[in-house]
Amino acid sequence: MTSRTVTALFDSDEDAARAVSELKAGGVAEGDLALVANNADERYTRADDGRSDRGSAAGAGASVGTLLGGAAGLLAGLGVLAIPGIGPVVAAGWLVSTAAGAAAGATAGGLLGALTAAGASKEQAHFYAEGVRRGGTLVTARIDDRHLASTVEAIMRRNHAVDPVEREKFYREEGWTGFDEQARPFSAEELARERNIYRANLPV
Repeated sequence: MTSRTVTALFDSDEDAARAVSELKAGGVAEGDLALVANNADERYTRADDGRSDRGSAAGAGASVGTLLGGAAGLLAGLGVLAIPGIGPVVAAGWLVSTAAGAAAGATAGGLLGALTAAGASKEQAHFYAEGVRRGGTLVTARIDDRHLASTVEAIMRRNHAVDPVEREKFYREEGWTGFDEQARPFSAEELARERNIYRANLPV
């Protein structure tokens, strides 16, 4: 059976972590899940590094451990790496090694290369990379069961995944034409502005 990858962008870190938890409970193996979150503003720190967290989408602060699911991280292989055009990200799961290799030049295209290597179309890869650049959190699941695919998609939607058609339309109305790996990563202030734009659309 042909495998496929289901990817979703989330404005809320809590929604992304909840989706990962539900995906695991729904039958997706941990080794087939990945998460990437923008950390250019250092909003996530390791829970054991003795530093204070700088904040979260909920405004109460979140460590990387919190982002990945509370007391025990939901995914193994947590990494902190720099992605061209995005800057520092925290990432966990199978996409980390792919993205790390891409960022180092082993695979062309940074996050774009990682996403296309995982099966995303060029258009999808540009959208999702831009979403992470603007402060979003990406969740990706590799699946090879047609019935599981509908379950995965339902879990993503239930946890408020961004509508890619509507969000890309918004980007394009601002003049966006595609993800640019040569672009300067957003500053902390710019990320805060971007997140505030989308926060108004988050469910209460």
